[in-house]
Amino acid sequence: MVKSIKVNLLFLIGLLLTACGSGDEQDGYVPKPKGYNRIALPSHQYQPLEGTYPYAFEYSRSAVILPDTFAGAEKNWIFIYYPRFNANIQLTYKEVRNSPARLKDFIDDAYKLASKHQIRASALQEQTIQTETGRTATLFRLEGDVPTPFQFYTTDSTTHYLRGAIYFPTATKNDSLAPVIDFIQKDALRLLNTLRWK
Repeated sequence: MVKSIKVNLLFLIGLLLTACGSGDEQDGYVPKPKGYNRIALPSHQYQPLEGTYPYAFEYSRSAVILPDTFAGAEKNWIFIYYPRFNANIQLTYKEVRNSPARLKDFIDDAYKLASKHQIRASALQEQTIQTETGRTATLFRLEGDVPTPFQFYTTDSTTHYLRGAIYFPTATKNDSLAPVIDFIQKDALRLLNTLRWK
């Protein structure tokens, strides 16, 4: 009986030693590290917005201007569409008409639209900035798997109100899209920094 236990014990030790391999990692299986698709981004180059809009700004040469075709879209609503990334910045423009009540409704709507995504967002950061042209803009950065990771609005308080949002109509995880989000977010900030009202 003791001899049987010794044989079984030696067999188990031998099995463990052979299962562990030689210690050379190239001979054993090593899982690949987590990674993401490589996304080649173009350089940031800008051009002026053409057309008879009540606003003007510079936008990316990687994008094209398209009219907003959603139901309820108004005359001066546009998409800055990035065909390479299947993403866009949607711009909605409203006339304030020197009405504090109208302006309050527009600003409340901007907050409502940003908070709509809090269900899926892991964080919502609000920031008020002063643009290079002296305008005030409010930015909303949403983290997590949301279709619109960056939103903003700006106004002159009496005549013009402009709201923008970056949209990705895709199911890809936003951590995979992080380089593209950063790229388009820089373009949105350039838009704000070059914005002028007509």
